[in-house]
Amino acid sequence: MKKLFYMTLGLALVATGIVGIFLPLLPTTIFFILAAGCFAKSNPRLENWILTHPKIGPSVIQWQEHKVIPKRAKFFAFTGLIFGYLMFLKMSHPTILLAVAVALMMCAIAAYIASHPSKPLAT
Repeated sequence: MKKLFYMTLGLALVATGIVGIFLPLLPTTIFFILAAGCFAKSNPRLENWILTHPKIGPSVIQWQEHKVIPKRAKFFAFTGLIFGYLMFLKMSHPTILLAVAVALMMCAIAAYIASHPSKPLAT
């Protein structure tokens, strides 16, 4: 039952990652990273497919081994956070308290992203 859960979740994450390839504001790599983790617990063949995929694999491996977030990914993440926040302000007209709370949450996400190296550290 547990394997089926992880397999189903992994497939859903892959599908979301594929959608993210075509939608500019939906991140992609994080879904493949999570899918690889699910497949590690349910289907090693699919995990291997992700890790050896020429476009997806290198980013997933960089994260797994070094917790690296490439500069290009950081740029898109920061751009998405800013755009998302501006759309939130424009569309929902939040109270000042809610606007500040959401801004603080997004700043925490940006800090997490910024705190990770852009390339593997030399050892």
